[in-house]
Amino acid sequence: MQTIKCVVVGDGAVGKTCLLISYTTSKFPADYVPTVFDNYAVTVMIGDEPFTLGLFDTAGQEDYDRLRPLSYPSTDVFLVCFSVIAPASFENVKEKWFPEVHHHCPGVPCLIVGTQTDLRNDDVILQRLQRQKLSPITLEQGEKLAKELRAVKYVECSALTQRGLKTVFDEAIVAALEPPVIKKSKKCVVL
Repeated sequence: MQTIKCVVVGDGAVGKTCLLISYTTSKFPADYVPTVFDNYAVTVMIGDEPFTLGLFDTAGQEDYDRLRPLSYPSTDVFLVCFSVIAPASFENVKEKWFPEVHHHCPGVPCLIVGTQTDLRNDDVILQRLQRQKLSPITLEQGEKLAKELRAVKYVECSALTQRGLKTVFDEAIVAALEPPVIKKSKKCVVL
């Protein structure tokens, strides 16, 4: 059975672990426990063929900046996550996470994943963001960033309600299995 290695990165507390637990067990975890390094495996059918989807959770905290890349070798696809209610985590996709994964794994497909979409219209969250002169990240902002960074695409989900959750992993599988687009180099010919 072929294995697809999917590594999930992003700031601490954006919902990476909840995303994985909710997808693999269909249950939302009750407690927040910061991850150091964890992995999960699920069998998925693509057409008539079974695949093992190896899901690697990583720590987003800076303390683990040197340890985290040890989980990167042989990655088939990255999920670069941010919370739609944490604008700083959105900025870090561009400032930290994309540069990090491209440095260690150039050419590996990346999806940008907006998490915690169930909180986008939460009154308490909206008031907190307004006090800081901020607002939730929109679908359009996520799509624009994905285009700017040349990510495979932007997807978003809620691990709590599971809305969009299966789509995130379906898109990751497709990205991992699609052959990379090889750019033709321009050649200069002197006649």
